[in-house]
Amino acid sequence: MLLSREKSQVLIVDVQDKLLKAINGADRVIDRCVRLVIAARKLGIPITMSEQYPQGLGPTHDSVRDAFANDGFVADKTEFSCMRNEMLRDRLHALRRDGRSQVVIGGIEAHVCVTQTAMDLESQGFEAFVVADAVGSRAKSSYKLALSRLQKSSVDIVDSEMVLFEWMERAGTPEFKALQALVK
Repeated sequence: MLLSREKSQVLIVDVQDKLLKAINGADRVIDRCVRLVIAARKLGIPITMSEQYPQGLGPTHDSVRDAFANDGFVADKTEFSCMRNEMLRDRLHALRRDGRSQVVIGGIEAHVCVTQTAMDLESQGFEAFVVADAVGSRAKSSYKLALSRLQKSSVDIVDSEMVLFEWMERAGTPEFKALQALVK
């Protein structure tokens, strides 16, 4: 199934400085999460962000938070899966009731919070899309295992360009022109 901007919502999971220091390919993860957030904002797609224990791990990375520009919903959590946190679960389900059953996921760590969240989303009737170039783990082997396991669990694995082009649907539109710079 292709992504539809009318059916999509974006979830950015735990892209926090203290966690990012240990992530393999952290710069790529940050850049691609920023890409997703900017595109979602320009297309009117709801954005949700989680922060894992921010008192100890700090806030979301500045560039992701700047792109977000308080244009969405941020929740603290201690649970690994966002769907096991009441505030986040309620937010995602409310958006689903509004027709947004496709959840596009970026963040860290791929093999822990991202995997658990995506699998829980699928089990609760959502369509989870993990953005491979917008997620990361400390070890490359953990990242690869996460993507393999997710794929076997019916979670769609996409990259950020796939997401943007599926949301845009065609060239020559004002949306295409607005987002074109994000994929150059």
